[in-house]
Amino acid sequence: MEENTVLFIEPLIERVQEYGKSSIELYKLKAVEKSSAITSNYISRGIAFFVLSLFIIMVSIGAAFWLGELLGKTYFGFLCVGAFYGFVGTLLYLVFHDSIKRCINNKLISEILK
Repeated sequence: MEENTVLFIEPLIERVQEYGKSSIELYKLKAVEKSSAITSNYISRGIAFFVLSLFIIMVSIGAAFWLGELLGKTYFGFLCVGAFYGFVGTLLYLVFHDSIKRCINNKLISEILK
């Protein structure tokens, strides 16, 4: 009787061990997939942000020189463009800081839990 029980339990224990190993492997693969998806998403957005930043810098320099020509001194144009960016940055920080932070947090959490 004891031999029958051992013969019955032994394959069951092996199956449970295999299931545990498979489950761990599956969780590892899911974690790798999530991290690679999040990383690739942020890298591609970072590249787009870099290119957009270069565009904005070039347009700002051109606008500064143009305004400087209109105002008579080149540095007046750069001061005007700098003041504009300072005003926009302050406005964004004071008005939209919390909503931007909340949006980024929600996007990151939804990417992780997807």
